[in-house]
Amino acid sequence: MPRRTLPPPPPPACLRTWPDRNALLHDRGMALEELRRRSLGIHRILLLWLFALGCVIGWALLTVPLEMIEDHDPTAFFMGPLCAILGLGALAPSVFGVVVGIRSDRKARELTDSWLELDSHPASDSALRSPGLSLCWLLTSLLGCALGLWASFAAAAYAEPGRDSYSDVVLGMGTGLILWLAGLIGVTKAVVHYRWAIRRLGPTPAPAVDGAHR
Repeated sequence: MPRRTLPPPPPPACLRTWPDRNALLHDRGMALEELRRRSLGIHRILLLWLFALGCVIGWALLTVPLEMIEDHDPTAFFMGPLCAILGLGALAPSVFGVVVGIRSDRKARELTDSWLELDSHPASDSALRSPGLSLCWLLTSLLGCALGLWASFAAAAYAEPGRDSYSDVVLGMGTGLILWLAGLIGVTKAVVHYRWAIRRLGPTPAPAVDGAHR
């Protein structure tokens, strides 16, 4: 789960005590870098898919009672409620972690805008674009979406009567839906960051051509 203590917003104009612009730019740069790391860092990608794994495990445990009922397992009366409780115990914290992460991203973006409004320093602000991290978010999330769609459609389309039970189909489609939703969250985050960077920082500057300076 993302840490809740984000860098504080810049102080109001009446309480600012920076001795000069260099001191302001130093604190501004540190805050912006920390906000960028908290929002787009590799650890956030790993957390998203760790939460997705927790949701998959929880969903798998929730389908165990259904499988026991289909198999007329006499232990379903005792094991079914236990598996359901364990499934909810794995599913609920994972969903909560994703929600907290989304709210943290929104707060981090608001704080970033506040610090950017203090001053302008294009040389350091260009690092906020983070094209490599944005591309990593996009590619891993698209892969997750593709796997989720494949799992959902495969579970429904290739189920064989007599061999694949209803619980198997529910498990496959639920797992696919979880992967697709996690991937969709990542894709949305990459696209939102790209649009934000274009709006706040402008288009990526074109590389200088040597011939232009001759």
